[in-house]
Amino acid sequence: MNRLLALLLILLLAACASPPARQYTASDSEMNDLLMYAMSLTDTEYRYGGKSANSGFDCSGYVGHVYRQTLGISLPRTASEISRVGAPVGRNELRPGDLVFYNTQGASYSHVGIYIGDGKFVHSPKTGDRVRTEQMHWKYWQTRYDGARRIVRSDY
Repeated sequence: MNRLLALLLILLLAACASPPARQYTASDSEMNDLLMYAMSLTDTEYRYGGKSANSGFDCSGYVGHVYRQTLGISLPRTASEISRVGAPVGRNELRPGDLVFYNTQGASYSHVGIYIGDGKFVHSPKTGDRVRTEQMHWKYWQTRYDGARRIVRSDY
């Protein structure tokens, strides 16, 4: 009986021991393409719930559109949901293409943008506005900063 239990335990453990999915970030070239595309959309109108260049973007629609068009990555729909994807990144470890999150509506992770380097990010801010770049060191953004994530892809 003990042998049978040991054999079953070994088989069970062997079945669960598949190699982990390898995760990797986009190459420098892919990130450059992502940033160039993101910046090409500056001046696109904000539209609540929007997710296309033709009709306008809200913040998460903009970020999702850029990642889908350039890297083929489909992100969740809201900033809050996107904030749970990828790997957390410290403010001093930010790289172009990382996502930065802010509390702009009295709720954590209610706004998202794309870090472009040199302390700047690009985003679709609010109704009546357009996609634009901002300085992260401006007091408004500093006091509302929630964190950053680096989106990784799995190679199965």
